[in-house]
Amino acid sequence: MPILIAMGNWTEISEFILMSFSSLPTEIQSLLFLTFLTIYLVTLMGNSLIILVTLADPMLYSPMYFFLRNLSFLEIGFNLVIVPKMLGTLLAQDTTISFLGCATQMYFFFFFGVAECFLLATMAYDRYVAICSPLHYAVIMNQRTRAKLAAASWFPGFPVATVQTTWLFSFPFCGTNKVNHFFCDSPPVLKLVCADTALFEIYAIVGTILVVMIPCLLILCSYTRIAAAILKIPSAKGKHKAFSTCSSHLLVVSLFYISSSLTYFRPKSNNSPESKKLLSLSYTVVTPMLNPIIYSLRNSEVKNALSRTFHNVLALRNCIP
Repeated sequence: MPILIAMGNWTEISEFILMSFSSLPTEIQSLLFLTFLTIYLVTLMGNSLIILVTLADPMLYSPMYFFLRNLSFLEIGFNLVIVPKMLGTLLAQDTTISFLGCATQMYFFFFFGVAECFLLATMAYDRYVAICSPLHYAVIMNQRTRAKLAAASWFPGFPVATVQTTWLFSFPFCGTNKVNHFFCDSPPVLKLVCADTALFEIYAIVGTILVVMIPCLLILCSYTRIAAAILKIPSAKGKHKAFSTCSSHLLVVSLFYISSSLTYFRPKSNNSPESKKLLSLSYTVVTPMLNPIIYSLRNSEVKNALSRTFHNVLALRNCIP
């Protein structure tokens, strides 16, 4: 049962109820549980495999795969924050989440989301250096530079998540404690606040624009230079080879930015809650599963490395008496 504590003229909420997909029939919820569980397991296995293969195979020690490994680690964290609780609400109807649990979920959701925006921009810069300065690529993207760029990608998530989560949960909550979403996201939680949130909403809008647009502009600048460099390549085969090194990243960027931008340009959207849930599913559940598939199927080096790894594992098993 939800715990409500009377405080003056309002009731302080100590836990929330995630509405998730409770409006759907039980049979549909069971089907969703099996679907999301399958996606969750594929996501964990796919991204874990990318991490292991890029660590184990010497052919994948280039900067590109260093950043891909960071992306896979990030996607695993992103999924662990959102999906287990959602599966619990679908299977056991365990819809309650504590005040601290809700704040923690929102904090790490923002942290991983912001980090992914900047990491995708860093990966675009890596492709720019590889295509536009191939002879100096190894020197420019040395191990120290890679580490700095990765740290610079992860760091913005800390201040953004800290300020937004701390500020939002410092407001008084009153009335209903039902969050009309499958996780503690800012817009549905903000609707439960019984105080003036105008300043917070301005901050949220400006913060969202900066977090989305700054990496997006960096990506556009990188790919504008990349396109210009590819057009100068005389042979069609050379152009195709250069573009193929970017196609996986472009597809991942498109999936992430389109869905997240449609959801987060306003903290209190006029869109229906159900449509926002569908959009949220696309980048919190589906995209993390697709990323390792995209990089595996569209990248011959990753496919060859996976093949070598499986053959090595089989050979090792055959050697064991």
